[in-house]
Amino acid sequence: MVFLGFGFLAMFLVRYSFSGSAFSLLVASLSVQWAVLLNGFLFAYHRGKIHIGMHSLATANLCAASALISMGAVLGNTNPAHLILMALIEVTGFMANRWILQNFFQVPPINSIMLLHIFGAFFGLSMSRILYQPGLEPRHEKEKTDKKTTLFSTIGEEGNGGREVGEDSMADLSWGTVPMDVLAQFQLGADRQGLPPKETVGYLQHVPVHIQNASLAGGVAVGVAMSVVNMPGIAMTTGLLAGLMSSLGFRYIKPSLQTVFKCRDTCGVLSVHGMPGIMGWLVGFFIRVSSSSEAPELAMYDPCTLLVTLSLSLCLGACTGFVVKWNLWRPPQDRKCFDDQAFWEFPHLAVRK
Repeated sequence: MVFLGFGFLAMFLVRYSFSGSAFSLLVASLSVQWAVLLNGFLFAYHRGKIHIGMHSLATANLCAASALISMGAVLGNTNPAHLILMALIEVTGFMANRWILQNFFQVPPINSIMLLHIFGAFFGLSMSRILYQPGLEPRHEKEKTDKKTTLFSTIGEEGNGGREVGEDSMADLSWGTVPMDVLAQFQLGADRQGLPPKETVGYLQHVPVHIQNASLAGGVAVGVAMSVVNMPGIAMTTGLLAGLMSSLGFRYIKPSLQTVFKCRDTCGVLSVHGMPGIMGWLVGFFIRVSSSSEAPELAMYDPCTLLVTLSLSLCLGACTGFVVKWNLWRPPQDRKCFDDQAFWEFPHLAVRK
């Protein structure tokens, strides 16, 4: 999921596919190693040593996924130095958030780590807001896709879609959400098939990016609530609603982020991870409150976990944005954003002397 899934997903831009894939590997490899150390010192430190096993490696991979989600919000207008700093700070903040939730709010480990979608999405959006460049148009001329890059991105989605909740015993329920997400997107497109061609322009049709986002959003929503979802019907309904939310958000909310809030969301992480993650948290919250004998206490303490996660992610994302914005890190110029030639050497484009 971390190396292949996100690596292929980041290849959707025609002029930035090499950088998207390679920088994903850079962030993933660095984040996994840093997360192993932090997880050992915070949760597995005993007699001067840290314990490293399969469980700690799986946890580190999920922490790396949070950093890759943040990377999706600033993809194209950052350089490798920016991404290295972002990965170190983001993984550190996410580990600190887990430690706070587990020690002060008694949140189970699986619940604390599955907030990675919310933390990563809002960390990246906050960082993107600080790094906003007024010179970039709402739709950069190089921010385009084609058939080949979309195909690679679809392969990455298939690698991620089946593993969003693969770390829990309730993971089998996630497979019920994927068909419902895709069905929701096809239904939105099918509703327009009876209209004349001129009236279908601009509406949600069978666009590959919407299918990808819908299927990913379902896994995100159920993944956040998987510890309490024990009925396939609940999982399928959650996946259906998350798919609808993701497609509509990518269509209408993403363009407004840049024009209204001055925040560029390259990969649409708000629609794919942020909003579905909050929706999954709400589903889990209502199930826990309705089935527990300590409903008043849960109703008071559970919202604090979401508020702490959002507050910490937004604050750290903004601080990271201010740090990487220094000229010391040589931020890319407007004309070099979303362009592989700024970082890679292509023999067929080299100038012979």
